[in-house]
Amino acid sequence: MESATPKIHVIHENDAWVEPLRAAFDELDLPYEEWHLDEGVIDLASSPPQGVFYNRMSASSHTRGHRYAPELTGAVLAWLESHRRRVVNDSRALRLEISKVAQYEALRAYGIRTPHTIAAVGKDNVIQAARRMKGPFITKHNRAGKGLGVKLFQSVDALAEHVRSDAFEDSVDGITLIQQYIRAPEPYITRVEFVGGEFLYAVRVDTSLGFELCPADVCQVGDAFCPVGEEAPPVAAAPRFRIVKDFANPIVESYRKFIAANGIGIAGIELIEDERGEIYTYDVNTNTNYNAAAEAEAGVYGMRAVAAYLGRELRQLGGTKLRAA
Repeated sequence: MESATPKIHVIHENDAWVEPLRAAFDELDLPYEEWHLDEGVIDLASSPPQGVFYNRMSASSHTRGHRYAPELTGAVLAWLESHRRRVVNDSRALRLEISKVAQYEALRAYGIRTPHTIAAVGKDNVIQAARRMKGPFITKHNRAGKGLGVKLFQSVDALAEHVRSDAFEDSVDGITLIQQYIRAPEPYITRVEFVGGEFLYAVRVDTSLGFELCPADVCQVGDAFCPVGEEAPPVAAAPRFRIVKDFANPIVESYRKFIAANGIGIAGIELIEDERGEIYTYDVNTNTNYNAAAEAEAGVYGMRAVAAYLGRELRQLGGTKLRAA
């Protein structure tokens, strides 16, 4: 499988999310190939092609009928890493993408505060875990994306009624999270974007009309939810995204150290501030997407930055002549 010309290999399972990246590669005249890993075969006796491998596998792949795409990606990344290929968002990053428990423990190691969270398997254990919460709490799936399983509860009795009803949906990995409800003074969260391990920009997401976790234009409004913990009202319009100019919170440096230590080159990290101004980090997205309208208004472009970064990584491998991006 050796390739004469090294190129960028994009590992993913959702064609729609890759369209802006394809356009950026074409704009910068960069050689690339897509590895759509909803299914496939790996011959472990073979060697991977040369190049840079960008992992964009999503925790929500099972919602698109790609139940085992993360597991296949994990096998592919192990194969690539054993052959010392350059992987952006490596097997460690994939582990964090598909487990919020793993995310929170890794964040805590860098002094980054996360909401009080209890992981439980089994309906009775979910209910018992909720009894340990003080005040309102939310539920969410451990392997999620798109706000899967996110609901606000004011009492354990309300949760018990829900868990024992047909409306309850288990996480694809069986782990339900019971999490502290963070009350924000204003209806917004902030997403901090990194490319090449460096801060790109922060975007403020207005949650007053409900919140869709994925900022990409192709995401459906029907997936709306509110990470602040409140039930989303009927959505009359798409969520509003605004890039924050001169965002300079000290947490950016903590995030930078965290991603550098966890095999992450490209990510969006989401945070919320409570009524006292305390910051809580609740999600790390290693298959980050960007909102075109917000970027056009601010004049910064995430996918172009991603493509340029991958192009620089490819040139550092040597043996290929590429024009500067």
